[in-house]
Amino acid sequence: LCKEWDSPIYVFFKPLPSIEYVDARKAHVFKCGARQCHSQHRLVPQFLDKSAAKSTSNLRRHAKVCWGVEAVAAADATQDVNTACNALANHKKIDGSITAMFRHIGKGTVTYSHCQHMRAEAHAEFVRWICENNQPFQIVNDREFCCLMKTGRPEYYIPSAETLSCDVKNVFVRVRKHISTMLKEYNGKLSFATNAWTSPNHKAYVTITVHLENHGQPLSMLLDLVDV
Repeated sequence: LCKEWDSPIYVFFKPLPSIEYVDARKAHVFKCGARQCHSQHRLVPQFLDKSAAKSTSNLRRHAKVCWGVEAVAAADATQDVNTACNALANHKKIDGSITAMFRHIGKGTVTYSHCQHMRAEAHAEFVRWICENNQPFQIVNDREFCCLMKTGRPEYYIPSAETLSCDVKNVFVRVRKHISTMLKEYNGKLSFATNAWTSPNHKAYVTITVHLENHGQPLSMLLDLVDV
């Protein structure tokens, strides 16, 4: 039967299953290949009844819970169990996204990594999330937020509000220097614009923006906001 296991879904499980009887039904019992299985049961039966002998629904259901829907879809896109197996083996040697490894062969969409963030990566993701979504630094101390982040992976690192505040300030300084250098070295034309308005609390503001073409794409950046 091993020769018939040509579906990429098998790469998420140990190669040699055990033969057991589950509820009086003979089955191959596969063991999840993840280091930390996120499902309630690490062992998954594939029943050998004539009607279910070639069904991989149980394996597929488990893999989606443990490895993620995107990883399963990316593995399916390789359309070959050996190729998907090689991609998974290479993934274990480096710190990267499992779906990214499959994508080199198939056409799957990369979204999330099966690996947890390293501390440096966590800092970067938190800074981006805080800035892009206007979140307060103290949100990392919120009980429900911590519950969402740590349930199932209690060791996940969450930086403190004070650390995030310092990170955002450091990123701002570096980005400001980068933008300054980029504008000074830009060979094309730069278009500057201003806008002024009065807020509902009767405070007047003026913004200064720059507009340019970057690699064929229009780019607009806010340079300053002045309280007048």
